[in-house]
Amino acid sequence: MSEKLSHEEFIKKAIVSLRKEGYKGIHTVYSGFNTAFKKYFDNEDPIKVTNQLAAEGKIVIRPVKGGVMLYLPEEAPKTQDVGNEALKKMGL
Repeated sequence: MSEKLSHEEFIKKAIVSLRKEGYKGIHTVYSGFNTAFKKYFDNEDPIKVTNQLAAEGKIVIRPVKGGVMLYLPEEAPKTQDVGNEALKKMGL
C-alpha cells in the first residue's frame, strides 16, 4: 500500500464509497466505518477524529439511532429549528 491517507481524506472517501444508493451519508456503525477506521489507523478513536473534523466544518455529523451519520458538508441535510417553529406556531 502506498502512503496512508489523512484522517480527512479517509473519512471523505468512506462517505462517498460506503453510502448506500439513494443516501448521501453513512452510518458509522452499520456501514463498517468505525471498524475500518480503527483498522486503518491502528486503533485510533474514530469518534474523537470525526468530532474534530466536524468542529472544523470539514464533515457534518447527525445523531441517529445506534450511532451517527457522517456527511460531506455540501450534501448534509438541512437541520430544522423546531424550537423556533414551535414558538412561531404559538404566536410567540
